[in-house]
Amino acid sequence: MKYSARWIALSVGAVVVGLGIVLAMQVGNDPRIAATKSQLVGQPAPELSLRALDGTAVDTNTLLGKAVIVNFWNSWCIPCRNELPALKEFANRYRDDPGVALVGIVRDDSTRAIKAYVKAEGIDWVIVTDPDSRAALDFATRGQPETFALDANGLITGAQIGPTTLRDLESLLGSAQGR
Repeated sequence: MKYSARWIALSVGAVVVGLGIVLAMQVGNDPRIAATKSQLVGQPAPELSLRALDGTAVDTNTLLGKAVIVNFWNSWCIPCRNELPALKEFANRYRDDPGVALVGIVRDDSTRAIKAYVKAEGIDWVIVTDPDSRAALDFATRGQPETFALDANGLITGAQIGPTTLRDLESLLGSAQGR
């Protein structure tokens, strides 16, 4: 009797794991999700009017003329924390390039927590707050992290849902620069 119960439990567990794998593969190949990833590509970026942590205004006009990487994140998001080394490397690589800008937009987070995290992690690129999530809604983000590339004319040329790597950031920058 004991053997039968164990066998049944193992069989049910194997079926559940197998169904989970099949479901995960199907979700990854769902064309509706792929379409969502690129729905804004080719469109003008939504108007931005936000404040950086230092109080300076950051709006759409201040970003024109540059290839811009816009990264939506927050301090308590584990995938956001995981992509931080790639963002730091990217920022270091393009720090002295006046034609490239990296802008972090933080939503769903307190200014105090953001400032503490930015200081602790040594983040030195432009960080703006999105207190009412207006920018996140306008960019149709589904969560964070989410990253967009804007060309010098403010056109969205690329987007990525989820954490980025340095290679992803370079690819997004290439799309913003027309490469």
